[in-house]
Amino acid sequence: MTAAAIGRVDVRQKIGFVAMIFGMFMAILDIQIVSSSIAQIQAGVAASADEITWVQTAYLIAEIVMIPLSGLLARALSTRMLFVISCAGFTAMSFLCAEATNMDQMILFRVLQGFLGGAMIPTVFATGFRLFPGNQVITVVIGLVATCAPTVGPTIGGYLTETYSWHWLFLINVLPGVAVTALVWLLIDIDRPEYRILRTIEPIGLISMAVFLGGLEYVLDEGPRWDWFEDGSVRLIASASAIGAAIFFWRTLTSDRPVVELRAFLNRNFLLGSLLQFVLGIGLYGATYITPLFLGRVRGYNALEIGNTMFIGGLSMLFAAPVAGALSSKFDPRAVIAGGFGLAALGLYLNSILTADSAFWELFLPQAVRGVGFMLSMVPVTNLALGTLSPEQLNNASGLFNLMRNLGGAIGLAGINTVLTDRLAVHLSRLSDHLSLARTQVQAFVDRTSDRLGGQIAGDGTMAAIRQLSAILNREATILTFSDCLIVMAACFAVALVLIPLVAKPKVGGASIAAH
Repeated sequence: MTAAAIGRVDVRQKIGFVAMIFGMFMAILDIQIVSSSIAQIQAGVAASADEITWVQTAYLIAEIVMIPLSGLLARALSTRMLFVISCAGFTAMSFLCAEATNMDQMILFRVLQGFLGGAMIPTVFATGFRLFPGNQVITVVIGLVATCAPTVGPTIGGYLTETYSWHWLFLINVLPGVAVTALVWLLIDIDRPEYRILRTIEPIGLISMAVFLGGLEYVLDEGPRWDWFEDGSVRLIASASAIGAAIFFWRTLTSDRPVVELRAFLNRNFLLGSLLQFVLGIGLYGATYITPLFLGRVRGYNALEIGNTMFIGGLSMLFAAPVAGALSSKFDPRAVIAGGFGLAALGLYLNSILTADSAFWELFLPQAVRGVGFMLSMVPVTNLALGTLSPEQLNNASGLFNLMRNLGGAIGLAGINTVLTDRLAVHLSRLSDHLSLARTQVQAFVDRTSDRLGGQIAGDGTMAAIRQLSAILNREATILTFSDCLIVMAACFAVALVLIPLVAKPKVGGASIAAH
């Protein structure tokens, strides 16, 4: 497709592209839609507390393997065919996830759902830049979906679970998935398949990439829970991942037809844009993970209450989307990114000021500021990273770009879980040092509580008072630990600001792909 032809996009392809965006929304949404409903799914499939985390882990491992592979498959099968296979497979696996009756079935179907659906995300980015080169509105829409979907996931998931059942977390994908598959098949046609590429795929590169990325995701997810390399399975899979990485990079750098083309990273803007995308992944997935955790553990919220508290983040992104597009087209995108990252850091810092009473209104401003910051960052970062590449590089580069967001999320979640474990022990130790019964204030609290409980319980009032004091100690240590995590995330965004001056100054309004 020539640059002139790309510029004359007909109505059919525009409708097809909207359908693709909706498919991408479903794929990204499914990463986080289960986060506020883990307890209900656990009961539904009779899983243990350790096993149920695989509802998210299995999806992420499979998706992170498919995303970089999507560029090669798009060239081999054509963009339309790859997206149709991806969406149809994702839809079928969504139905099977809803029908799962035990944890083994759930893990299998989530792996297939993540792997098959993973190609939708980078394919949409590449298609948008091919069909609408230099169009800020398209970038805004794609950026809005990519940033908003994980944020509204807990809200939608909480509503579906509390109103219907956890099965609807997956069933909600079925009818839209069928519609999207049909529309894309009928309306999208932007390139021709090159089936000969399938014959040149080298199994060594493919297998080593799967072992490298899948093993890395496993270690990042499971490491914090099992004290990292103290656990034999984590050590074993980490070693396999390291060997896979060595083989993958060797084959990629020496093969004439590598599974994943890494030369896009020689483009300075793509490299720096990908690093900024990595930090965005930390914030997007980290904030969406830690807020439901705080609301559930400290506030005792159910899935619907968590969702209702968190929807402000997604709403602020929605309102910020047109502003992000306008600013990116009129001002130096580097300045817009700096403003976005600054606001994201501020929002995360404000979010860290937590108490046992923090609820909707206390979290309103931090979530709103953070959401605006994410949205202002996403649009120009996408333009800077992908807007200076040729159409031939886009499918592959888009996969790498989206991989960086997911890797950022995976490493961010691993870091959060490590901080939660280590800092909780530190805060418990420090607070315990100040709660000796030898202190007048502590003894006075125990006496007052014991007197108050004496007429309400049959047991020893003093022991009940001490247990209540212990519960308060654990609650406050947990709150301080959540605050630490949010401050670390805020620092990541503040430090990332040093990368922005290194980005080559682009044309105002974004680079036109057609010009390359």
